[in-house]
Amino acid sequence: MKRTSGYNDKILVLGVDGLDPRYSKKMLREGKMPNLQKYIDRGACREDLVMLGGHPTVTPPMWTTLSTGCYANVHGITGYNRQGSDLDKIIGNFDSHNCKAEPIWNIFAEAGIKTAVFHWPGNSWPPTSDSENLIVCDGSTPGGLGMGAATVADEFMVVADVKIESAAFAPSATADLDKACIVKPEDCIAKPSSSDLVKDVREKTNMIIDFLDGLNAACAPDLLSVALSPITEPKNWAITVPEGAKEFTLLLSKGLIRRCGLVLPNEQGIYERVVLYKNKKTAEPFAILEEGKIKSQIHEQAVVGDGEYKDANYNMKLLSLAKDGNHLEIYISSATDMHADYIFSPSNIFYDIAENVGYIAPSSYVGNHDSKIVTDCMLDNWNIVVDWQSAAIHYLIDQKGVQAVFSHCHSIDMQEHRFIRFMTKGDKDYDIEFGAKDEEQYQKFMDDIYLQIDRYLGSFLHYLDDGWTIIITSDHAQVCPAHRPPMLGDPQGVNVGVMQELGYTVLKVDENGKQLREIDWEKTKAVANRECNIYINLKGRNPHGCVEPADKYELEEQIMTDLYGYKDKKTGKRVVALALRNKDAVLLGYGGPECGDICYWIAEGYNIDHADGLATAYGDCETSLSPIFIAAGKGIKEGYTTERWIRQIDLAPTVAVLAGVRFPAQCEGAPIYQILDEEL
Repeated sequence: MKRTSGYNDKILVLGVDGLDPRYSKKMLREGKMPNLQKYIDRGACREDLVMLGGHPTVTPPMWTTLSTGCYANVHGITGYNRQGSDLDKIIGNFDSHNCKAEPIWNIFAEAGIKTAVFHWPGNSWPPTSDSENLIVCDGSTPGGLGMGAATVADEFMVVADVKIESAAFAPSATADLDKACIVKPEDCIAKPSSSDLVKDVREKTNMIIDFLDGLNAACAPDLLSVALSPITEPKNWAITVPEGAKEFTLLLSKGLIRRCGLVLPNEQGIYERVVLYKNKKTAEPFAILEEGKIKSQIHEQAVVGDGEYKDANYNMKLLSLAKDGNHLEIYISSATDMHADYIFSPSNIFYDIAENVGYIAPSSYVGNHDSKIVTDCMLDNWNIVVDWQSAAIHYLIDQKGVQAVFSHCHSIDMQEHRFIRFMTKGDKDYDIEFGAKDEEQYQKFMDDIYLQIDRYLGSFLHYLDDGWTIIITSDHAQVCPAHRPPMLGDPQGVNVGVMQELGYTVLKVDENGKQLREIDWEKTKAVANRECNIYINLKGRNPHGCVEPADKYELEEQIMTDLYGYKDKKTGKRVVALALRNKDAVLLGYGGPECGDICYWIAEGYNIDHADGLATAYGDCETSLSPIFIAAGKGIKEGYTTERWIRQIDLAPTVAVLAGVRFPAQCEGAPIYQILDEEL
């Protein structure tokens, strides 16, 4: 394709999942995001930093909207999951095969611009262009790069003490449960062998019956698995053991891998270090841990599947060590596959980055009510993730000659899921029911994450001086709900609660009258499956249909009337902001064949945290659901504030104009010409 005259051929899109313009404004007022302020001073944005978001306000659809310039009803990625073969079935929605629209990076690459897509979830993996100018690094899941497809072990704690009698691994009650925003490796699109792409169409049924099902699982305290070990005098070591040393056993992979550790004192006899060895005959340790310092790029092994050993990369942190060496606690991160070239295209890029930057940094998704775990484990782990990601993108630009980067960083969203709903008590009583307390502590967690992202964004500022155009954006933000969310509108499956109360969804019962997690299709007229979608159980269309097609219109009308009339039992106010027939949802860029018969959005103040609300919704503690937009650098006006509503569909055509390439074929947006320099 022939390029036209553009503003720039060096474009860096810094996408940050969950970055909230409203909360960013708060941080800016308090002087806590100096790097973001520099982008604003040197570039252009709205005064409120808002980008008008699409729907639903959840990861895969909105990143796809940003990259294609069209809404979900056009590109077809209409939720975190997509509908399966039946009304209670869902399938992961991170497969580019499901996208019906052309992404902007294919156009860049085919125009001769060396382009990298760095972990853009929704429509980037597997690659849909074979251009030699295109590099794609994962995108098969949310979280950190490789969090789903390349994760080979879960994070856990190690506790060793002189009072413990024997080494053992104690899995938590929640160790194998699905958590919000987590995609397991078996649900991912992967390339496990040769050049053949394997398209996983795994379906699952997830019935959300109790409040702690689905996204609301984040309310419950995290229960990390624990590896236990006695601390004893050293025995049978082939190496010379320092005087005063004590030993313990480190269990990895749920106890299938045993390693040896020494607890060492300093010259004053105070124990301050832990040294880890593969066995007692190994001369060199694989890790040396000091109290309070997280250690990255620890290369060990993990056991997966039916006993397969894989080389794995860990982070570890010695959380506490008694001065007498008789007690210690260590955080062990999840582990990433050190041969995960199957989520990189071309695959050799994985090894280039591993050799020059380091192996994929493991992600973290723990914490919740425990301030020590949030700050000392999850936050510290994500510090490593964002630093590794920054270094990897720098390597692609500085060493591989990449001219355009479309990047996604999931730091804010993943961590906020663990605590954002606890930032204000409101009338939710989470402090009583689930053990959440001290709203100021959760506020600090939030600030710390935004400081982390400000440092990440700041690491790229120097590219402005090198003639790059940099755009900062997000897919959505998250709200701290003022009230307890209703049992309606959850991306993780069939949300039974409200629809059961209204009489539209009926569950089977056993011989004792106990409710089962199974729908009684003969009595069920409609179900709420996935976020924002209600499906009529229609005869002739659905496998167990019981509603006559002639009755569909009136049933939709009755359901919408009941939704508007449904009131929160504590506040007495409605919990549904808007309910539309599928054909009318096009007004919000939603609806179409991939959506339900009714599309609805939960009212402001009652949102789970994101996914179920309108993009314009506010929450407590200066939170919102809106994405953000800031642009700076070559081709962008400096220090400019626009009054134009900037929409998510405007990103792709704007970068197309900047680079002098054509718009994506299905693009609905328009260039944000008000912020562009008047001189080419």
